[in-house]
Amino acid sequence: QVQLVESGGGLVQAGGSLSLSCTASGTFFGITDMGWYRQAPGQQRELVAVVENGNILNYAASVKGRSTVSRDYGKNTVLLQMNSLKPEDTAVYYCHAEVIVGGQDAPRSFWGQGTQVTVSS
Repeated sequence: QVQLVESGGGLVQAGGSLSLSCTASGTFFGITDMGWYRQAPGQQRELVAVVENGNILNYAASVKGRSTVSRDYGKNTVLLQMNSLKPEDTAVYYCHAEVIVGGQDAPRSFWGQGTQVTVSS
């Protein structure tokens, strides 16, 4: 079974920074896309940043320019560094990965359990 384990997050003051980390564990062939989504209360889950297959980086407009997403392919890890945090960044942040479980399989979607990020004004 594939598991995504997140770390980081917590309470941060507006203007501050935080780092989130997510590592995939278990038995699988490979990972294509890996990144971060977030969901604020009463809102739909939305993309924050993703490293797509081929190391293509995509960011939501709301975080572009103040966030950096990166992957350590050898450790099956994705990192998110966010700066100049705003109260509207408050949400539960979820790690997501498209995982090729078997060598001939299509990628399957896996999610982490989520980590709370709260930005105080």
